[in-house]
Amino acid sequence: MWWKVVAGLLIAIVVGFFALIKSVGITPGIIVHSLTGDGGGTPSQKTVRSRLQVPDGFSVGLYASNVVNARVIMFTRSGDLLVAQPRESTVSLLARDANTDGKADGQRILLDKLYRPTSIDFFEDYLYISESNAVGRIKFDHESGETIGEYERIITGIADEGNHWTKTIRFGPDGLLYLASGSSCNVCDEIDDQRASITRYNPDGSGEERFATGLRNSVGFDWAPFDNQIYATDNGRDLLGDDYPPCELNKVELGKFYGWPNVNGFGDLDPDFGDESKLIEATSPVHGFRAHNAPLGIRFIDLAAFPKAYRESALAALHGSWNRSSYDGYKVVSLHHKSDGSFEEKDFLTGFEKDGNIIGRPADVTGGPDDCAYISDDFGMAIYRVCYGIEGEAIASTSSSVIQETGLEDFDKATRLNLQSDGEQLFMTRGCLTCHGVSGSTSSGLLPLKAINKRYTLDSLSAFYKTPTPPMPPVHLKEEDQLALSTYLLGIE
Repeated sequence: MWWKVVAGLLIAIVVGFFALIKSVGITPGIIVHSLTGDGGGTPSQKTVRSRLQVPDGFSVGLYASNVVNARVIMFTRSGDLLVAQPRESTVSLLARDANTDGKADGQRILLDKLYRPTSIDFFEDYLYISESNAVGRIKFDHESGETIGEYERIITGIADEGNHWTKTIRFGPDGLLYLASGSSCNVCDEIDDQRASITRYNPDGSGEERFATGLRNSVGFDWAPFDNQIYATDNGRDLLGDDYPPCELNKVELGKFYGWPNVNGFGDLDPDFGDESKLIEATSPVHGFRAHNAPLGIRFIDLAAFPKAYRESALAALHGSWNRSSYDGYKVVSLHHKSDGSFEEKDFLTGFEKDGNIIGRPADVTGGPDDCAYISDDFGMAIYRVCYGIEGEAIASTSSSVIQETGLEDFDKATRLNLQSDGEQLFMTRGCLTCHGVSGSTSSGLLPLKAINKRYTLDSLSAFYKTPTPPMPPVHLKEEDQLALSTYLLGIE
């Protein structure tokens, strides 16, 4: 039959794809997340307590769960937390913790129908939002947490084709708007010099000035309190092996060139685009992160409750590797400024990756009005809260995760067991094992299934069967068989 030939070809393509990406040092699960933005579900509070580690005297808990594709975060003056969610086309508001139980008092959409909103900042009476191709603003009431009037795009026509389409904005001490734009490629000669650069503007979007260039993908930047200079993370290029080149922390100054695509790290000519004439011009980083750790958000800490050892230091979110044969990164580190201008890197929040199991990818960090640090996780769909001087059990008990209702709670135990048994039989006989394995199964499926109940409900699984993510074909089942299969899948740990 012709469909068997097509199915065989599709399976061969999928198998070949995974073999190829493995051979060039790409981790399949993370490349899927990088391409689609799909997360792994918020870890339970039990998992947070058992997996995530912080330095002595600190404690960590969940501040908010199920915050899909959480990227840049920013507190309002009243203590609400705004979250940019590019894959959702929204900016959401996590209500301030008015009852002081250690978690947000609700979540709602503040603005929607945006075009891949990637970062946010406040200036005077406005909330500014960077979309992938524009910067807009709208008046904002900090007390009520509501916008006022219409959203206005003040900078348009920003290029966002290619690899690094995100844009990051921050207002500097000089009252000017700074915008970081990543490169369109892994390594190339850019046609548009606005890419791989930091540009600054007047608050109304006028007066464009190229501030610094040669910054491949500086997703995070902040001003240091000790010298009032910009320090920006930068992702090194890919496909040169597991351990080269380093990702960077750069002290970014007006008019300087930071190497990409010609010079990597601390003065190494790129093997593909190396240009000796650029060696003298290129400014080396003040700190090198491990290769492919993908540092994103960074904030200098000004939290009174933190120990003196954290003065003049920053927290940086390491999103984690995709272009390595083994995982690396997946943590938050503290960067301690030294007298010679360099930085010492120390682990701050770790445990998102353990033996190849990933429960989160830190994306941004900020300080809260309660003197705690907050971390967004676009894979775990969570906001974490790290405090000093609060006992671990206390913060954990006040930050318990929200248990997702899947719909199974409407059935008694005997009914669930019967449905699970029927569903398991369907799973084993309807071709699912061609691509999927499950925890504890002897199947060699390429895409193991686990913790489905953290991401789906009975209703959302039924919708997924009809319009699954390619290359998975639609699943045509009778209603009672859909219920049985979903009950089985939702029971997988």
